[in-house]
Amino acid sequence: MPKLRIALAQFDFPVGSVARNEERIAALVAQARDEHRADLVLFPELALSGYPPEDLLLRPSFLAECEAALGRLAAATRGIVAVVGWPQAAGSVVYNAASVLRDGAVAATYRKRELPNYAVFDERRYFDVDPDRDDCVFDVGGVRVGLIICEDLWFAEPFAGTVAAGAELVLVPNASPFERDKHAQRDALLAERVQESRRDGRGVGVAYLNTVGGQDAVVFDGASVLADGDGHVHPAARAFEDHWLVADYDAATRRFTPVAWPVEEDEGRDALAWRAIVRGTRDYCVKNGFSKAWIGLSGGIDSALVLAVAVDALGAGNVTGVRLPSRYTSELSNDLADEQARALGVRIMSVPIEAPFRGFLDALAPAFAGVDADVTEENLQSRCRGVILMALANKFGGLLLTTGNKSEYAVGYATIYGDMCGGYAPIKDLYKTEVFALARWRNAVAGTPVIPPAVIARPPSAELRENQTDQDSLPPYDVLDAILLRHVDQEQSREEIVRAGFDAATVERVLRLVKISEWKRQQAAPGPKVSRRAFGRERRYPITSGWR
Repeated sequence: MPKLRIALAQFDFPVGSVARNEERIAALVAQARDEHRADLVLFPELALSGYPPEDLLLRPSFLAECEAALGRLAAATRGIVAVVGWPQAAGSVVYNAASVLRDGAVAATYRKRELPNYAVFDERRYFDVDPDRDDCVFDVGGVRVGLIICEDLWFAEPFAGTVAAGAELVLVPNASPFERDKHAQRDALLAERVQESRRDGRGVGVAYLNTVGGQDAVVFDGASVLADGDGHVHPAARAFEDHWLVADYDAATRRFTPVAWPVEEDEGRDALAWRAIVRGTRDYCVKNGFSKAWIGLSGGIDSALVLAVAVDALGAGNVTGVRLPSRYTSELSNDLADEQARALGVRIMSVPIEAPFRGFLDALAPAFAGVDADVTEENLQSRCRGVILMALANKFGGLLLTTGNKSEYAVGYATIYGDMCGGYAPIKDLYKTEVFALARWRNAVAGTPVIPPAVIARPPSAELRENQTDQDSLPPYDVLDAILLRHVDQEQSREEIVRAGFDAATVERVLRLVKISEWKRQQAAPGPKVSRRAFGRERRYPITSGWR
């Protein structure tokens, strides 16, 4: 029985960069053939256009450019079989397609059958399903190879139909965003599909390729994987990194032998979340033309974690921390900000906000006469900081990173046009308790604290009035986050959360804050998704709503 060498191109193909993606795919096809001696090279879902192209798919000129690029790639593909994902326009409809290129032509094209329309996906807005679809099975070196795309794997019929059509090996190109705890679910599904395909004691092998890289609020982790015909799932490839993945497939035993396959060494929740946030931050900055970042350093845990992320993403020399002390800022806060900047080798500057804050108070004094000070004056301080940070980024170049976490965004404990200013929010999808856990993990990995232990130990505070702590306004974070996890991520109702043992009044208060803060969240900067239910692209509720 024949053997087949396959190369999986776990690389980043940026959205909209059709010409650049075409050039890279052509170079990778040649490299797979000439250096890796592969018989077959597989590219991710929609590699030519990048994923997700969103409303670019509504532009005929974009679709025409993709079609022309695929034609040129097909004409240049010789001595190897290449499978390339692209958006295929056919009259008034568009398909999420993957084409088999060989001998200078398009030998076959498969159109995705199952279009996801949940969470971050809205493929039914853009793509159609071909009612006359056929299974795609083709021969490579005597091995019958089948092809399905991403979501198709999660449904039994597309895979079963491909196997029934004679496939001995099934290719699955993907654009599947990272989400905590998703790998185990995926591996179990692969084993299940292989078991379903067993005939005469043998199932088919599966090569699962995932794209990699950050795209706005989603991050693709790669972590591509192979499954043998006996249901054995090989260790995943290293996540969040661009790699050639090469393996030999034996059609007789239906097993893979990895040839070049860097294995993931740490699949811990914190390790993967950290790398997702770093990759998402780096790619958002670089793909949008920013090489430098600015961060307001308060001496608190959130800005400390964001600073460490920025340094890992862009390098210490490209990051500037800014202290913005007010009349309420403690010396400890200033000292801790300095300590962390020194630990990470980051330049730090100080711009006191007393003068602009006093200017606002003086300007508003006639209007505010006779009215007691309240949260308005607190927010003015935050907005002074936002204006200064944006001015520094404008003047000297670079992207301002915001430091809000998921707990704060959930209940509105953030100042619109203040500490919410900025272009990207690296920890937007981390609850406060997760922020603390990730800070401890980052210190443990470093072997020496990059986040001062005193920052982790001190009670969180916005320091916008005397002796203020977050718990003056919010329940303890372990309680708050537990309620938010149930309500936001697991979509539980008030009654379900109360039945789980939480105080009814606290639940009512938290859920009310979530509801009335939607307007803030819809104006927030994007940030990398790491949870099942992230604010923004994934969780979209109406601002104006009578639903309780």
